[in-house]
Amino acid sequence: MTPGKESALFRSFWMAGFECSCQINSAGVRLDMTSALQHDVYAAEDYRRIREIGIAAARDGLRWHLIDRGGHYDWSSWLPMLDAAVEAGVQVVWDLCHYGWPDDVDIFSPEFLKRFGAYAAEAARVHRGHTGNPGLWTPVNEINFFTWAASRDLMFPYAHGRDGELKRQLVCAALTAVRAVRSVAPGARFVFPEPLIHNVPPRWRPWDVTPSRMQRASQFEAWDMISGRVEPELGGGEDLLDIIGVNFYAANQWEVPGGRKLHWDNGSNDARWVPLHRLLAEVWERYRRPILLAETSHYGIGRADWLNEVARECRKAREEGVPLEGACLYPILDRFDWEDRTHWHNSGLWDMALNGNGHYKRVLHEEYAQALRRAERMLE
Repeated sequence: MTPGKESALFRSFWMAGFECSCQINSAGVRLDMTSALQHDVYAAEDYRRIREIGIAAARDGLRWHLIDRGGHYDWSSWLPMLDAAVEAGVQVVWDLCHYGWPDDVDIFSPEFLKRFGAYAAEAARVHRGHTGNPGLWTPVNEINFFTWAASRDLMFPYAHGRDGELKRQLVCAALTAVRAVRSVAPGARFVFPEPLIHNVPPRWRPWDVTPSRMQRASQFEAWDMISGRVEPELGGGEDLLDIIGVNFYAANQWEVPGGRKLHWDNGSNDARWVPLHRLLAEVWERYRRPILLAETSHYGIGRADWLNEVARECRKAREEGVPLEGACLYPILDRFDWEDRTHWHNSGLWDMALNGNGHYKRVLHEEYAQALRRAERMLE
């Protein structure tokens, strides 16, 4: 694959990621980031806005907890967004479950799988009716991270000590959704996003490599289960693992134990930092699947510098033969913290400013935008 080759999967290499988390957080509060950032209200404008800067593909999400009312469906929270994307010419990878599900179903129950499969099939049927194509889907977002957070009481179901059970259930849900969608929309494609990480032992005990190796190996668990390489009794298979999604941030490399981050500041000054293109090559060698950099961004003044480096690393990965099909700036609109609505991450291509009537004005971060223009020229 040459750097200028048009992606076979996505309408543009650079993609826009709209924050759509809808979990119940550690305080027991249901989040709805799509609504909180008013993307549901301004979807048409948001999609047109990304087209104007050269982006024609996006990640976005359905809100299962709003759509599924005891097994009956109300699509009113999604259809305006779906139609707006079609009108703007934006190709969307739709998340079916982004940490949230209906209140009346137990995530550990067989009913959860049954409900999720039925909802996934109906979503695919609605999508096909409105777009004429089978669609691109993320069945369950970040199974590994979701399990980690929920087993540490950072997200409902606060499943402390049940992380293995929860991960297997989420894998089963993802497999159920793939089969359900394919039953009504043959040709649908699926992205399975997970954090891409690297771990090393602390500097003061470099001989103690076992904990860091175990942590690093854990990033492959969900993909290995989906492909049936481990725990085949869950129903996985090589034909079910489609597009590998990797989510990569500056905080994704750290010491184990201890948690100290490997420093990144416009290029890491820690010799243990592994460049992104090498991590991508490792995933490609392991799975031989198309890859999407499904989330990446940085905070504050580091936004542009991070994108500059990511673009160089993406180009290098493609030059070395990795089938990297796209890279998603996530979030494309700035977002507040899941645990504190007053703390904004300053990580979007557009910052959010209240305009006096309770609505958020999208304010383009010009330095970040300039970095994106350079990145677009570099890769497309």
